[in-house]
Amino acid sequence: MEYTAQELYDLLNDSDECRFIEAKTASDKSRSILETVCAFANEPNAGGGYLLLGVAPGNHPDIQKYMVTDIENTDKMQLDLSSQCNTIFNKPVRVEMQVEKLEDKNVIVVFVPELSHKEKPVYFVKDGFPKGAFRRIGSSDVVCTDTDIPVFYSDERSYEKSVVKGSSLEDRDEKAIEMYRRLRARINPAAEELSYSDEELMEALSCVNPKNKEELNLTGLLLFGSSKAQRKFLPMFRADYIRVPGNSWIESADVRFRTIDMRGSIFSLVYRLVDAVNADLPKGFMLPEGTLQAESVGLPIAALREAIVNSLMHGSFREQRPIQIRRFDNRIEIENAGYSLKPADELGQPGSIPRNPALAQILHDTNLAETKGSGIRAMRRLMKTAHLAPPTFESNRSGNSFTTILLLHNFLNPEDLKWLTRFNAFSLNDAQRMALIFVRELGAIDNTTYRQFGDCDTLHASADLRKLKDHGLLEGKKGGRSTYYVATSMLLNPYGEAVNPHGEAVNPYGEAVNPYGDRTARTYESLLAELPEEIKEQLRGLKKREKDPSIIFNLIEQLCNIRAYRLVDLSILLKRKQDTLAEYLKVLLDKKIVGYRFPEMIRHPEQAYLTVKEKTK
Repeated sequence: MEYTAQELYDLLNDSDECRFIEAKTASDKSRSILETVCAFANEPNAGGGYLLLGVAPGNHPDIQKYMVTDIENTDKMQLDLSSQCNTIFNKPVRVEMQVEKLEDKNVIVVFVPELSHKEKPVYFVKDGFPKGAFRRIGSSDVVCTDTDIPVFYSDERSYEKSVVKGSSLEDRDEKAIEMYRRLRARINPAAEELSYSDEELMEALSCVNPKNKEELNLTGLLLFGSSKAQRKFLPMFRADYIRVPGNSWIESADVRFRTIDMRGSIFSLVYRLVDAVNADLPKGFMLPEGTLQAESVGLPIAALREAIVNSLMHGSFREQRPIQIRRFDNRIEIENAGYSLKPADELGQPGSIPRNPALAQILHDTNLAETKGSGIRAMRRLMKTAHLAPPTFESNRSGNSFTTILLLHNFLNPEDLKWLTRFNAFSLNDAQRMALIFVRELGAIDNTTYRQFGDCDTLHASADLRKLKDHGLLEGKKGGRSTYYVATSMLLNPYGEAVNPHGEAVNPYGEAVNPYGDRTARTYESLLAELPEEIKEQLRGLKKREKDPSIIFNLIEQLCNIRAYRLVDLSILLKRKQDTLAEYLKVLLDKKIVGYRFPEMIRHPEQAYLTVKEKTK
């Protein structure tokens, strides 16, 4: 360690606590100590910090700011702190500890190293990010907010200009450069850069190493690199188009996915992906108001292109993961590495925080992308015009991914329009009408899901949902951290029950009935009875304090491969608390080993989990 206990103690009494020193007593709550650990580990370019344990503010601050209080059981305190640093955060924080003497009393010097860029941010798993993360501002540990997100990515936003060692201008693709010139000329035929040579053009676009103009940087390789060069220097940069039969990954264990892997410059990749997906899409239909003739419509090409461009433009290329476009019967999922730097509540609002600014600007100059934060708003507008459900977005901070979901079923088909006429007296807006159909189809809706339908803020969504509740169409229920809404009897069909796409009835109070006829937890024996003998034996042999977590992970995966299991049922079968199993499921969800039964609404009151098949060939 750079500082001894005596040196830290002298600094405290000389200048008080500061950015890199914090004093704590042995009686301080562990949460307070861990918040400082979190802050030291997170603060960018600070180099970490020191905790001096066993020191408290002095009785006479004018004479002595701090005094030694002693630590009786140093071994236990070190063991407790190291154990907590290993388990309580989203990733382990390895601290250095050393017991020393001050005034013949025991103190512990703890050095907390600053985590690397890839490991940040660290946060309390229980609280999530950002409210579970802390920064070190001056001598204080400050709770993070959404505005702190870009701070942790300051280094990544310059990563796009990192030099690709071993590359050269010979690795460029002449067709990609020609495509750029053609696209740029459509926007501005008089653009000055169109008169440049290829070498000058790539330099002007910041696509080469400024110190050695013969070397490509990451942006240059992504935009203008040949497929051969990309395979050599970025082996995992590709886009996988995966055609999945049915609506989930486990429709049939015998059905194989059809996968098309694509490589090449981003310019060509965008068009090839759009063509591949569009050729595979069905056409929908709508019934214009006042007519009986259905018009043919489908997923808007512009919306599809916008979603694909966003995944390429905002992706984290530090992560060695391909972009995936998964085509199900009822939806398209487009997933890229790198969660949104923009807070989820602000998605679709003006203003953009691009992860790759240079790449974003070039795509904007060719009219392939927006840089003002209007891309998501444009997608919502296009889907609404086509009478399709608005796109939904999942920004997964812990899994570092972003997923765009485009639902393919037409919310305003003739049957839906006819069904909605019974509520004409309430003068509902379009978002409210779609919300009613969503509840009819999936059993429930919450504020987060409604905001994505209505392209509105939290207060507007709450007001709209409250009106539906006041009209007697929805009923509010408490569920976990927020309120969700379910159907009332007024939304039931003439036969007395609203049926969701999975064929399960919704009772007169709007609560989705589970496959066993009630919403209550089943007994251990009844759940066990439906399982294969091999899994029964594993469950019966499960230890109360199982030290090997892989056994729990494996059992969850096997169970969810049989059918969709709710958290409460898994808790009964595995004889673990729901909070504990939620942490296991979080890991499996992040790793794409299990998935949601209701991906359209993550907080669905009947949410269950299914094993995901391998998403490669």
